[in-house]
Amino acid sequence: MSGAPVSPPGNPQLAGLEDLEGTYLFDLERSARGLRVNRFMHDLVRPEWRALFKENPEAAFDQAKLTVEERRMLRERDWRALIQYGASFFTMEKLGRVSGVSNPEMVAAMRGESLDTFLKTRRVPGAR
Repeated sequence: MSGAPVSPPGNPQLAGLEDLEGTYLFDLERSARGLRVNRFMHDLVRPEWRALFKENPEAAFDQAKLTVEERRMLRERDWRALIQYGASFFTMEKLGRVSGVSNPEMVAAMRGESLDTFLKTRRVPGAR
């Protein structure tokens, strides 16, 4: 599956979208594809689901009927692939919390940067 964005024909507001590196159109197709993995990550708010995931992720993957690719993205915490696939950042935050990964760490990984390099691009007093 290609993560390359494709501008829908006839929508002038989206013209040139494919030229914006790191931009992925969250359209109906991507939303539908990501539904199962988004539900999986959202359910991490439930203590019993969170416990199952932490103790036996494969059993949780089986219960959720995740595809091989969805399992790989979750197992590897492949944040960029998840967002390209159709995962919502808000559900990814839930996986991040369970995994001990902060939002800045997640975004740095999506950008292909170390956390230190990413923080240098932020205008935050006292940031590394």
